[in-house]
Amino acid sequence: MNRRWLLAAPLAAAGLAGAGFWRMLSGMSSGNFDPRGVPSMLIDKPLPDFALPGFTAADVRAAGHPVVINFFASWCAPCIDEAPTLVALSRAGVALWGIAYKDKPAATDAFLARHGNPFTRLARDEPGVVAIDWGVTGVPETYLVDPKGIVRWRFSGPLPIEAAQALAGRLRA
Repeated sequence: MNRRWLLAAPLAAAGLAGAGFWRMLSGMSSGNFDPRGVPSMLIDKPLPDFALPGFTAADVRAAGHPVVINFFASWCAPCIDEAPTLVALSRAGVALWGIAYKDKPAATDAFLARHGNPFTRLARDEPGVVAIDWGVTGVPETYLVDPKGIVRWRFSGPLPIEAAQALAGRLRA
């Protein structure tokens, strides 16, 4: 009986993986598949408590205005692509706070000097523990936190200019 399970388990796993792949392909052909569609458990919930060198959750809540928080890293190629968009957001008056994820301070400083520093406040999450509490799936990742400290929006991946414009419009409304 145990041998049958040993044979059936890999076949069942392959069948499930095949079904998932087929569903993904079907969604792509119909335009319903969003590779960034990993939902965030934080939406409409209070931001997690954290204290990092640079700023804390209490600082975000005390800001008195919406804050856009961007997780990034100097070693992240998509973060380089995103940098001009973040600089444009900053110039538009958006309160943009950055969290350097698993990055050395010197590398972060060099990255910001090279690509522009759009951040009003900068924190460092060298061990990556705070990012886990936020549910970060990879960098770059951007969150909108309202004045009461509630996470209202999340974007995974480099922020395209269209999403940045929509975000800036949402903040002006």
